[in-house]
Amino acid sequence: MTTGALIFAFNNEKTDYVRMAAWSAERIRHFLRIPVAVVTDSTDPGLHKKFETVICVEPQNGGQRYFEDYDHTVSWHNAGRTDAYSLSPYDQTLVLDSDYVVCGTQLNTVLNAPQDFMAFRNAYNLADPDTEFMSTFGRNRFPMWWATVMMFRKSNTAQYIFESMTMIKQNWQHYRALYGITEKTYRNDYALSIALGIVSGHTMAVDSIPYAMASVMPDTELLRINRDPEIWELRYRSAENKPQRLGLYATDFHAMGKSYLEAVIEAD
Repeated sequence: MTTGALIFAFNNEKTDYVRMAAWSAERIRHFLRIPVAVVTDSTDPGLHKKFETVICVEPQNGGQRYFEDYDHTVSWHNAGRTDAYSLSPYDQTLVLDSDYVVCGTQLNTVLNAPQDFMAFRNAYNLADPDTEFMSTFGRNRFPMWWATVMMFRKSNTAQYIFESMTMIKQNWQHYRALYGITEKTYRNDYALSIALGIVSGHTMAVDSIPYAMASVMPDTELLRINRDPEIWELRYRSAENKPQRLGLYATDFHAMGKSYLEAVIEAD
């Protein structure tokens, strides 16, 4: 059985996601020892040196999104995530956002699990781990799973999930109204959560990654202090507006502030 990672990377007005994906690919190969495929609209021939497989497709615009760290609204081209099942060249695939930073072997727990599909059910803010963080969405507080990291094997279960996500995306305004979603922009996390509800027969008996996803908010400064071993530092302000620092050792995390991660990549 072949196993590999799949990253979607489409640049917009502010973020070079292709470069971010290439940087992430090096780390995935180093820590997880698996090949990496990229889904992109870039025709740069140099990409074949940075990824084992380059899959060229047209970007699917998911609308406009405001990014706090840029203080700017940009085009968001990540709506094609629903095609991960059909595009992946692997029997077992680890789908990762390009801004998910792999710092160790944590994801081997997911790759070695027997389930056909897994995603994060819970996430937490590293700067405020005791506060509930986007665990539900919509008027009825439907439980949310994160599409930031998804593991699937080619199977009926995984195929049904991605087909359901496609149906939801194609009928987004209907599902927005049905689930009481106020945001106008299509979101993969919501589509995934609704799809998991449909495929589970609305029992929500869903296999999830057995730990919560560490997240770094856009207003938290992110610095890499050491490369080997991996040590990062978070700088932020407490609820009392006091400066705080937090060190991370060999911990994977979702860097929601793209500008700080780009600065780290630029310094590499």
